[in-house]
Amino acid sequence: MIYSLYIINKAGGLVYQKDFGDQLEKLSSNEYLVLAGTFHGVHAITSKISPLHGSSGIEMLEADTFRLFCFQTLTGSKFLLFTDPQQSTVDHYMKTIYNLYSDFVMKNPFHTPEMPIRSEQFDQSLLKFIKENS
Repeated sequence: MIYSLYIINKAGGLVYQKDFGDQLEKLSSNEYLVLAGTFHGVHAITSKISPLHGSSGIEMLEADTFRLFCFQTLTGSKFLLFTDPQQSTVDHYMKTIYNLYSDFVMKNPFHTPEMPIRSEQFDQSLLKFIKENS
């Protein structure tokens, strides 16, 4: 089950956040921004300290009550999915969410890259996809 989606721009700013259930505690707007910036920094550090050359950083973080999956695009944007701890893979989810993002956000001539996402079509399509697959 998908709990939440965050999209972080290449500078570490939170450009989108959506909860799909009440499993995670609600945070204030400022706390969401701090969380995104902190993850961005930790992701960058882990890619540098990894013993494997060319590591891309954190891909999954596992906790008792959730799993956090990270997909980094070629442009440096990060898609974070918070899921149920039993969720083993999210490749299908990430691919579909990225396709929705490409179709309704990046192809929108009124959207400014790296800025907060304000797209009703993206919101509706994302919510429909999550409801159908959870």
